Amino acid sequence: MGVTAVPAFTEHPHSPGVEDFFPHAIFGEGTFYEFNRLTLARVIMGLGLCLLVVLGTRRLTLVPGRGQALLELAADFVRGNVAVQLLGPKNGKRFAPILATLFWAVAAMNIAGIVPGINIAASSVVAVPLTFAALTYVVFVGAGIREQGLGRFFASQLFPPGLPKPMYLLITPIEFLSTFIVRPVTLTLRLLCNMVSGHLLLGMTYFGTTSLLLHLQTTSALSALTGAAMVVMTLFEVFVALLQAYIFTILSGVYIKLSIEAH
Repeated sequence: MGVTAVPAFTEHPHSPGVEDFFPHAIFGEGTFYEFNRLTLARVIMGLGLCLLVVLGTRRLTLVPGRGQALLELAADFVRGNVAVQLLGPKNGKRFAPILATLFWAVAAMNIAGIVPGINIAASSVVAVPLTFAALTYVVFVGAGIREQGLGRFFASQLFPPGLPKPMYLLITPIEFLSTFIVRPVTLTLRLLCNMVSGHLLLGMTYFGTTSLLLHLQTTSALSALTGAAMVVMTLFEVFVALLQAYIFTILSGVYIKLSIEAH
C-alpha cells in the first residue's frame, strides 16, 4: 500500500489535495493572527533551518566535521556558483549572505511538500513567494541606490542611453513596468505556480494509488504501477523544489547586477 503522510494535530491518513490550500484554522480563526496548517509548515521549516545552521556552526573548527563541512559546502555552492559568478569577486562576497539566505529559505519552504506530517509546500500559497520577492525587490533597489545614487540609479533604469529623446516617451514606461512591477510579480508567480502544480501532481498520484487499492480493489500490478509513479513524482518534487530555489536565487542575483551596474 502506498505510504501516506499524517498532517499535524490529526490521526487520519492524508493524501495531498486541493483542500490543502484552504486549511482550517488551528486558532485565531477569522482574525489577523489566524494560525493554520500552512502557517505551521512555515514555522516548522523556518525553525528547522535555523536549528540546522546553529547545530552545524556551534563548534567551528579548522578541520570541519561532517555537519560543518556540509554547511560550508552549501554556503560555497551559492557563493561560488551564483554570487561570485554573477556579480564578480568583490560584489559577490558582499551579496553572498543575502543570496544564500534566499536560496536555503526558499528551498526549505519548497521541500516541506514532501515532508511527512506537513505534506504541503509552505510556498504554495502566495504570501511566502511574495515575501521572498519583496525581499529581493528591496535588496536590488537599495543596492542600486547605494551604488549609483538615487538619481543616477533611476536614470539608468528608466532612461537607457543612446536613444532619440522622443523614444523615451515609449521606452520609459516600459522600463518602469519591467523593472519595478514585472520583476517582483514574475518572481512570485514562477515560484507559486510551480509549487501549486507540484502539489497537485502529488495529489493525483496519491489519490490514484489509494483509489485503486482501497476503493476499486483492482489488481496489485496496476496499483503497484501507480505507487511507483507516486515515488517518482515525490522525487521529482524534490528536484523541482531545489531547482526553483536555484532559479529564484539566480534571478535575484541578476536583478542586483542590473541595479548596481549602469546600462
